[in-house]
Amino acid sequence: MRVLIGAEAPLEEIYAVPREPWLRVNMVSTLDGAATGSDGRSGSINDPLDREVFTTLRALADAVIVGAGTARAEDYGPADVPLVLVSRKAAVPPRLRDLAPGRVLMATVSESDGLDRARELLGEENVLVCGRHRVDLRLLRGKLVARGWNSLLAEGGPHLLRDLLDQGVADELCATIVPRVVAGDQLRIAAGAPVDVPLRLTSLLEQDGTLLGRWLTS
Repeated sequence: MRVLIGAEAPLEEIYAVPREPWLRVNMVSTLDGAATGSDGRSGSINDPLDREVFTTLRALADAVIVGAGTARAEDYGPADVPLVLVSRKAAVPPRLRDLAPGRVLMATVSESDGLDRARELLGEENVLVCGRHRVDLRLLRGKLVARGWNSLLAEGGPHLLRDLLDQGVADELCATIVPRVVAGDQLRIAAGAPVDVPLRLTSLLEQDGTLLGRWLTS
């Protein structure tokens, strides 16, 4: 384990992937475990250091995977890399409907009522059917790697993180812990049916009380 206090290395080096293909998840929480503020958005609890990590991880990624509900709640707009939305409903958030073809993909299921509409909005080649009733995230990962996207970044939300861990798809969890306590009943960074996935800490960086950790699943 490397413990980095005020590390001199650039974040691009600290967060370099050890091999490809690689799928990491990036999440932020408060000291008391809240994944969002009272407004239901992670943007209300993060800080400048977490935003710097967010930007760095996106720059290192070939594509970003995010739950459609999180994209809607966090008001996602266009990104420098393709956005892959995960939704059993196949609902495309309004801000992501009119981008250039291939900038937004939808991962959904064959039984989705929104399948035809998603194909109309994004193009049939950009709607990935991964299962019948539940999105098979391992299948999704394989489809994205087949497109040449070997460095994959997932940005939540909590239910997607839980499912990525449960299905054994995530290689790494990047977790920022900000020095705040907010109470309330907000979700933790993982939510849903119980899982028990051991993780191995590989590095920890502290700056002004904010902790930046990298945990591996194997």
